[in-house]
Amino acid sequence: MECPHLGSSVCIAPDSARFPQGSPSSWCCSVCRSNKSPWVCLTCSSVHCGRYVNGHAKKHYEDAQIPLTNHKKTEKQEKVQHTVCMDCSSYSTYCYRCDDFVVNDTKLGLVQKVREHLQNLENSAFTADRHRKRKLLENSSLNSKLLKVNGSTAALCATGLRNLGNTCFMNAILQSLSNIQQFCCYFKDLPAVELRNGKTAGRRTYHTRSQGDNSVSLVEEFRKTLCALWQGSQTAFSPESLFYVVWKIMPNFRGYQQQDAHEFMRYLLDHLHLELQGGFNGVSRSLILQENSGLSASNKCCINGASTVVTAIFGGILQNEVNCLICGTESRKFDPFLDLSLDIPSQFRNKRTKNQENGPMCTLRDCLRSFTDLEELDETELYMCHKCKKKQKSTKKFWIQKLPKVLCLHLKRFHWTAYLRNKVDTYVEFPLRGLDMKCYLLEPENSGPESCLYDLAAVVVHHGSGVGSGHYTAYATHEGRWFHFNDSTVTLTDEETVVKAKAYILFYVERQAKSGSDKL
Repeated sequence: MECPHLGSSVCIAPDSARFPQGSPSSWCCSVCRSNKSPWVCLTCSSVHCGRYVNGHAKKHYEDAQIPLTNHKKTEKQEKVQHTVCMDCSSYSTYCYRCDDFVVNDTKLGLVQKVREHLQNLENSAFTADRHRKRKLLENSSLNSKLLKVNGSTAALCATGLRNLGNTCFMNAILQSLSNIQQFCCYFKDLPAVELRNGKTAGRRTYHTRSQGDNSVSLVEEFRKTLCALWQGSQTAFSPESLFYVVWKIMPNFRGYQQQDAHEFMRYLLDHLHLELQGGFNGVSRSLILQENSGLSASNKCCINGASTVVTAIFGGILQNEVNCLICGTESRKFDPFLDLSLDIPSQFRNKRTKNQENGPMCTLRDCLRSFTDLEELDETELYMCHKCKKKQKSTKKFWIQKLPKVLCLHLKRFHWTAYLRNKVDTYVEFPLRGLDMKCYLLEPENSGPESCLYDLAAVVVHHGSGVGSGHYTAYATHEGRWFHFNDSTVTLTDEETVVKAKAYILFYVERQAKSGSDKL
């Protein structure tokens, strides 16, 4: 939000010598000495812990609002208030009077200057410490990142993503997409784009609207993030530059409240598709789609214009058939899609765990069948029949006219009731290998024996009871091993753990001809 209190609250010099020593993310609360969630007051530079530790940052603000009883206030004292503070880890800014995170800046850009100074302090502390610990890190990283997998030693090369404040929804989607090999390789092979010149060259950007909307590229920041995720770094990567661009071009995701991972994925893919169509600096990146991704024209699915790597990999086509129940007139319509949203059938919605013996197990096939089965439209969805020339009762059925190379299936776990949005916590059984989509095709006889089989590449899981709360993690397979991505923490896991997850989004990759013949 735009905060009106920055002018009276941001009073410290950006390079204030009153800041504590050491890295800002490790500063200690001046009251309880805790180094968890440190926040610095932008009025007096004092450091206190956040509201989820002992809440001394908020208490510092509240104490500053107590009127002075023994001394007459000066005009300056009346104006200066300790209302704005900054998170020393994510560098986000919060105003206690507005009770919300802040995205604007002062006229002199003091908030951004403080951010840059804290970032410099963090980097300096890290550089000084790195030389002292170099030999120790070499030995410990070798031991900690070498794990036994199938009797052999393999390196754990995956990198986590820092949580910038309820950004687990974004982290889970980014980690999943980074393990869609053909999609990820396309972006990593793109040439870098220099977005900033002169004094701002090389600087990292942060979440402020005051910097203007020009010279930002979602494709470029997405490319940088993907390049950082599989370099074997022990330190979690911080995607603040990508999140800054998301704030700029996707207003729905501004702020630090929890968001829907599926909604974010759709916005992300749509905006990547649009930017790839338009290109940057006048050069259309869709022109190098054929060269970089090796995708033939027959695999492309156009959505809102020319094909890009987004539609070439995720794009499929649905045939929507509607039949009038009065005169029998049939209407057909072809709709492109990037993912399929599947209802969990109502008869399974009370079954919460895989081992619960209350009726039959809900499977992914049940959800797909519910999506493609013939359905009679209710009174609120009457079909305008052109032959009857009025709205009539009708039936609807979906067929898949063209399957994508990567099939993204979204299980609709959140449903609106009269006053709130409830979560369907039903366990849905899904296959790791051999998802057969042939029976859902419009013309299955025209498909090859292997072209309808899909193997699981990634799963996004929502933990918690509601869409506005809870936590997102992801499972993904890389070079034959399964990983669990929980923000900055990445751990090796096994197939038994993956299949027990209550999936929210499933990413299936089209099987290559040389694979086995397991079937759902």
